[in-house]
Amino acid sequence: MAFRPLNDNVLIRRLEVEEEQQGSIIIPDTAKEKPQEGQVLAVGPGKRQLGVAVDNKVLFGKYAGTEITIDGEELLVMRESDLLGVVE
Repeated sequence: MAFRPLNDNVLIRRLEVEEEQQGSIIIPDTAKEKPQEGQVLAVGPGKRQLGVAVDNKVLFGKYAGTEITIDGEELLVMRESDLLGVVE
């Protein structure tokens, strides 16, 4: 399925962070926090020139965006204003 964001929306794939294990405590997946870093997959046309481009690595807020599933993959759609910054 193809997805094209509208207006100033951005499609993002969460990036998994490597876990640092200390001791032998196992935390279940449901209790882990979701990463707040992602890769931009698609960018809408915007009302003005957007500050992000496809393949940028970005940071976003903990509760930002709307989760959608495309081809079995969980992705996020959010406004550009919900992005905190681009990681360079």
